[in-house]
Amino acid sequence: MLKHTPLADIHRALGAKMVPFAGWEMPVQYPAGIIAEHQTVRSGVGVFDVSHMGEFEVTGPDRNAFVNRLTTNDVAALEPGGVQYSALLTREGTFLDDCTVYRFEDRLMLVVNAGNRDKAWEHVVDYKQKTAANVRLKDISEDTGLLAVQGPRAQASLQPITQLDLEKIGYYKCAQGVLGGVQCFISRTGYTGEDGFEIYCRWRDTVTLWQAVTGAGAVPIGLGARDSLRLEMGYALYGQEIDDTITPLEAGLGWIVKIGKGAHFMGEKALVEQKARGVTRKTVGFRLHGRGIARHGYPVWYEGKQVDIVRSGGQSPSLGYPIGTTMLPPDAARIGTRFQVECRGEKLDAEVVKRPFYGQGSVRK
Repeated sequence: MLKHTPLADIHRALGAKMVPFAGWEMPVQYPAGIIAEHQTVRSGVGVFDVSHMGEFEVTGPDRNAFVNRLTTNDVAALEPGGVQYSALLTREGTFLDDCTVYRFEDRLMLVVNAGNRDKAWEHVVDYKQKTAANVRLKDISEDTGLLAVQGPRAQASLQPITQLDLEKIGYYKCAQGVLGGVQCFISRTGYTGEDGFEIYCRWRDTVTLWQAVTGAGAVPIGLGARDSLRLEMGYALYGQEIDDTITPLEAGLGWIVKIGKGAHFMGEKALVEQKARGVTRKTVGFRLHGRGIARHGYPVWYEGKQVDIVRSGGQSPSLGYPIGTTMLPPDAARIGTRFQVECRGEKLDAEVVKRPFYGQGSVRK
């Protein structure tokens, strides 16, 4: 039984191709197609229904210290109204999930991936029981709708339907207010490399918010373009660049790990040990040469041996050539290294290139 967001009927009415994704039926594309949707976000403004994401609320006197011990980044460095990219780790230092942490005056919120919601919730609850922290936990996922409005025209489109001064919301900051007649909170965050906002509202208000946002000019965009946009930026996707066999140090996400922040977190000991001995593989971005497309799962060869698989891959709509990510031995994980990707039995040359692949996005930092 697949779950449905409040917008499922609207997606179908718009002609969306609906597919199973992380236990939900979601729109992968609309009639215009993935490439057109991708270019809409790069040049104008699009809106994604991402109400399938999971949200956990943490309140109580120990809330900040608790989340600081639970996640890898430094919650103590967050001011109210701040947002932080972080991770939940296993004891082995691998990814249970990547997450986003929101800090408000009276609470914190963790946003997790839809496919990891259940195990992430069990992890958070178990951690509370083991630490006896004075916090209250609530899974608010089924009460929360979420739209991502992305593109260089995101602010211009949304400003007429809110009295909030969107210009004052900085990168990875958030504010509460009314947008399109709906009480919500808005963060200047996203997953596309373009300027934009993620807008949280009550589940029952999601349709009203969608209508206001699309009425203001945002074009509906499916998960297919969401994936091609994030790949061009080299952003990690759980189940591909990161999973429970990969550590942040291997994934190139060491910057979200604050060892010595004053609060020991699960997996820290394993990461300290890995850092001391050195990683045996590193995530890289690559450009594929020749006629072919690198798809997830294709074998990757270096010096005559298979060393990994393609983690993510596809044709870049913005750049016009195939790109992807994989993991290589540390001595090979440098710009210009040549290796091979096996595409349908044929080994094609690939070259390590700098990430992000696409560097002309409008994202504000």
